[in-house]
Amino acid sequence: MTTSIPDSHRDLLEAATAVLATNGPDGRPQLSAVWFLAEHDTIRVSLHTSRQKVKNMRAHPAVTFFVLDPAAPTRYLEVRGDAEITDDEGYAFADKIGAKYGADLRAFDGPAQSRVVITIHPTRVNAIDLLAGS
Repeated sequence: MTTSIPDSHRDLLEAATAVLATNGPDGRPQLSAVWFLAEHDTIRVSLHTSRQKVKNMRAHPAVTFFVLDPAAPTRYLEVRGDAEITDDEGYAFADKIGAKYGADLRAFDGPAQSRVVITIHPTRVNAIDLLAGS
């Protein structure tokens, strides 16, 4: 079992979006498309504190991050891990995400709302390429 993202799938971390799966209050998975930044094996997401997925992770930090290769749908990256939630004071991280996507995340939030940084600490990484036999 590996907790590192192999070079063979590192290009998928340049994707525009990924899917973040959390465990909902009823025990069922909740899937959400998210913007993200990846540096080496660290994946971070900016989320608004009122979102259900933040509530889910506060109760159950186990998450799955999934990126599909649109050019080869039999190739994907799945990162299972534990979410660490920290306050994003002054929108420092949200501004980094916004720079990647050409957006000001403040436009998605109300005046009294705030954001958190979700850092995914991998416990298992599955880099799959069915055509290559992995």
